[in-house]
Amino acid sequence: MVYKPIIIVGGEPNSIFFEIYFKSIRYKKFKSPIILIASSKLIKLQMKKLNIKKKIRLIDFFKLDKYHLDNSKINLINVNFSQNNAFDKISDKSNIYIKKSFEIAFKILKSKITDKFINGPISKKFFLKKKYLGITEYLAQKTNTKNFAMLIFNPSLSVCPLTTHLPLKKVSKEINANLIKEKVKLINIFYKRHFKKNPKIALTGLNPHCESVDKINEDEKIIRPAIKSLMKLNYRVTGPFAADTVFLKKNRENFDVIIGMYHDQVLTPMKTLFEYDAINITLGLPFIRVSPDHGPNERMLGKNISNPLSLIKALTFLDYKK
Repeated sequence: MVYKPIIIVGGEPNSIFFEIYFKSIRYKKFKSPIILIASSKLIKLQMKKLNIKKKIRLIDFFKLDKYHLDNSKINLINVNFSQNNAFDKISDKSNIYIKKSFEIAFKILKSKITDKFINGPISKKFFLKKKYLGITEYLAQKTNTKNFAMLIFNPSLSVCPLTTHLPLKKVSKEINANLIKEKVKLINIFYKRHFKKNPKIALTGLNPHCESVDKINEDEKIIRPAIKSLMKLNYRVTGPFAADTVFLKKNRENFDVIIGMYHDQVLTPMKTLFEYDAINITLGLPFIRVSPDHGPNERMLGKNISNPLSLIKALTFLDYKK
């Protein structure tokens, strides 16, 4: 039985990602070959620092379809890494390295050899440089994807922010009925494809208790009509619910997904409930993109105390025969 490989872009070199990668492949055997796109120099330095004993198999990505890979060694597509110190502070010095890593991944994914993709954490401040709100938006732009959604997934409950990495003062201007409908449809497609079910979806309101002292109440003018329209199309959508109570145990048990109006409205309770037991899935892309639900965390770099659970969950989700 042949399993498509999982492509991983290591991401920010000065992060905890390689530590949790080593821990993940030591914790569990995966059927899908894992191909890491990163620096051989960087890998060896971190393996020495973390006392990891595993051989490296260098891969030519132009001949990727010729290999018969397994995970007995680290399958590595080497990307030149020019920094002298592999345990430095995060800066824009890594930008060329990260950009090259993504470009190689895009070529592989476009070739249709695989559609399974993971990226390690990236610094929004330095790599994205305010050109993109986040890596989700960066990937959407690079693949000409217009409709996409960020799903923070756990089998018990998932969340989706309607707007992603926007400053709060801009959120209300971006909320509209079409955006709500797009996210609900993408979530529905995902759950049907992967779990053969029509998900039960709750939408939060924008305002505290779904009430507003302003003339325009987005909950009544935009969100509620969008929900009614979706219900007529037989989507299992309800709301709007007050964000401060929808996550209570007896309430959240009624739903597969809770869509919030902005990033922290749903990611804060999600991380409080599940901590590292969740993964970030980008819906709508021409491939399946998953990332661990954490950032670079350079303060813990090289200390060997980072939790690999989110990456283990990401690899496990993609470790199937399509």
